[in-house]
Amino acid sequence: MTHDRYGSDVLAGSGSTPGRPGTPARSAHHRPVRESTPCAADPGLVVEEVTTGWVGAVVRVEKSGGMHVVVLEDRKGRTRTFPLGPGFWVDGAPVTLTAPVRATTAAPTRTASGSVAVKDARARVARGSRIWVEGKHDAELVEKVWGDDLRVEGVVVELLDGVDNLADALREFRPTADRRVGVLVDHLVPGSKESRIAAEAVRGTAAGTVLVLGHPYVDVWQAVRPERIGLRSWPTIERGTEWKHGILRELGWPADEQADVARAWQRILRSVRTYADLEPSLLGRVEELIDFVTG
Repeated sequence: MTHDRYGSDVLAGSGSTPGRPGTPARSAHHRPVRESTPCAADPGLVVEEVTTGWVGAVVRVEKSGGMHVVVLEDRKGRTRTFPLGPGFWVDGAPVTLTAPVRATTAAPTRTASGSVAVKDARARVARGSRIWVEGKHDAELVEKVWGDDLRVEGVVVELLDGVDNLADALREFRPTADRRVGVLVDHLVPGSKESRIAAEAVRGTAAGTVLVLGHPYVDVWQAVRPERIGLRSWPTIERGTEWKHGILRELGWPADEQADVARAWQRILRSVRTYADLEPSLLGRVEELIDFVTG
């Protein structure tokens, strides 16, 4: 014997149900009026559509002709479609079929840097440690991608206003094990002026209190993937030409005034959505600096 999930089909016989002795038979469609209750049309639920007497198990709920319908399958595998709503019976009680509630697993919300966002997190009181960047554009890019993370960690990003000022800034700050300094430098490649200045500046500090890292690009603009602004690669600018103005001329963007440079940077910055829009050579360095100053 097998279990029949459809139960006794009220229409399998003559279409009527026997009454008490001495009373006429009563149609299966004429039942005492009872209040209909909501019922989710979950797959497998066996229901009867009262107008037609169709008994079947819910196969699915879908949208058709601008309305939601339920598809029912009877014991013989035949299917019929009915408007979702009132007019159904389940276990002898009237119900209003509603769309099933789909169980959803909310994916963890991520910050622009790819970190798991801390819900309802308040900005932490600033640490003594700092991250220094060379200029305003560097600071704005770090804020856009890592700002949420830095506020949770209580890390402040400050402008160094050029690597030439690094040695003086370190002497004034006096870094210690509890007040570390992480420095992000442009064009930090072997043999460059920036690498020589950084090495000399760090030489006068206590070990483990300062970390200088950098990317290989002439300017932080190049750390933005070129395809974000419609390029295959960033143009090469001849030595002796101011790099940003040279880039703007290559792109065909206004390049005569400093305001043109500012507008161009905001256009580039708007194209950055998450860490995926930046080059790995910048991503890794910033992550290392955050780890260093948070200890």
